[in-house]
Amino acid sequence: MSLFDHEARQFKFDVLKEVSKRAFEGKLNEDVCDEVANLLIPGKHADFRCCIYKEKEIIRERTRMAMGKPPVPVENNNERQIVRVLEAACDGCSIHKIQVTDNCRKCMAKACLSACKFDAIKMGNDRAFIDYDKCKECGACKNACPFNAIVETQRPCMKSCPVDAISMDEHNYAVIDEEKCINCGACQAKCPFGAIEDMSWMVPVIDELNKGTKMYAIFAPAIQGQFDNATLPQIMESIRMLGFEEVYEAAIGADAVAWYEKQDAIAHKKEGKKITTSCCPAFVNMAKQHFPTVYEANVSHMVSPMVAITRYLKHNHPEAKVVFIGPCVAKKQETLDTEVDYCLTFEELGAMFVSKNISAENVTPRESDTASLYARNFSIGGGVSKAVAQAAGECGDEETLVAQYADGSLECKKALLMMKVNRFNADILEGMACTGGCICGPATIESAPKAKARMAKENVAIKDKTIASTLETFDFSDIDLHR
Repeated sequence: MSLFDHEARQFKFDVLKEVSKRAFEGKLNEDVCDEVANLLIPGKHADFRCCIYKEKEIIRERTRMAMGKPPVPVENNNERQIVRVLEAACDGCSIHKIQVTDNCRKCMAKACLSACKFDAIKMGNDRAFIDYDKCKECGACKNACPFNAIVETQRPCMKSCPVDAISMDEHNYAVIDEEKCINCGACQAKCPFGAIEDMSWMVPVIDELNKGTKMYAIFAPAIQGQFDNATLPQIMESIRMLGFEEVYEAAIGADAVAWYEKQDAIAHKKEGKKITTSCCPAFVNMAKQHFPTVYEANVSHMVSPMVAITRYLKHNHPEAKVVFIGPCVAKKQETLDTEVDYCLTFEELGAMFVSKNISAENVTPRESDTASLYARNFSIGGGVSKAVAQAAGECGDEETLVAQYADGSLECKKALLMMKVNRFNADILEGMACTGGCICGPATIESAPKAKARMAKENVAIKDKTIASTLETFDFSDIDLHR
């Protein structure tokens, strides 16, 4: 049975599963790309693309990415660029932004002809057509047409990118501008052909597990509801079964971040400054790369929950390595700048489960210490600022903090612009690049409504747990949480 309705995502998952299986068995070699291609695309008949050879080449490129390699060999590989284009898969989109449809009646008004300033509109026997050698894609003809017979279309990847990091090369393949890209994964999630994917670190993680390296796993709270009907304790035990020493909620770090970030927020307010949250790496990337003055003056000095719990673990276990597991591909880039050793997505974790025949919903769980509900709700839009307000309330701080939530990368961009020109009115800007929060991340398995329902049901048991009580169990007083 397929795990995904999206056939390209299912192929990606199947590739990850096959690579995971071979990595655990120590059977990865230079022939694995061909092996996986022949396994997943058997026979001689093409089902999805123009020919069987292209279909197999796409699987080869996917396999390379699953192994942590660029989809095709490159001379200078930028390991910080997590989101990559699979050239073999990138060939299914319309290449013209402005197009005349069959609705054109070659009317007598010819408003499109008059509107075009570049002599790009011509009249054929039955309808207008566009001379694309002259067309500047300004859209004037589209706006002038009374029949709506001229349409403007954008490639999904280009349309979804909030920072205009995607363009087309001379062969009409998508190209990512690495200077602009914030690795949010929006293009990856929107491409209907699965032609944009994230680099995987699954193989080096498995290699460490095979060597018996002491490894701790930390996971994002959005993991609830991702694996059929498995409860959070069952998922945690399933991760342990892969060979991890122990498993912790990143939400424990979220409790610590909320507790100490309230002090940062209050200090900023007293100085007449605004503050932005630092939990979403794509949002932080947007600020750092596209709004550098805002980044320097307003981005919270606190590390993300992922880094907070990692510092706690490495303080107590200096020899151990830490792996973060989440729904976010931008976390992989953040990992390169922090103490976290590796980052996996829920898709990659699921592939590892399947390759090891682990069914999370059938695993016998064990009890463990939990984070607060406020910390787990970091994964839902608006949850971060609510946790900061809760922390302030638990401390008896009388200072009222007003927060504004930017839902999705476009709202984040607008809010950062308002902050740049001193027109942002709230005290705290909580930005989430994924609309709806982390439960809508590009590497989730289940739909956001299902994950949210699971969280609501399962988290009833901790509804009265305070942030302070988490910090009584996990002492962060000797841990530096500043970036």
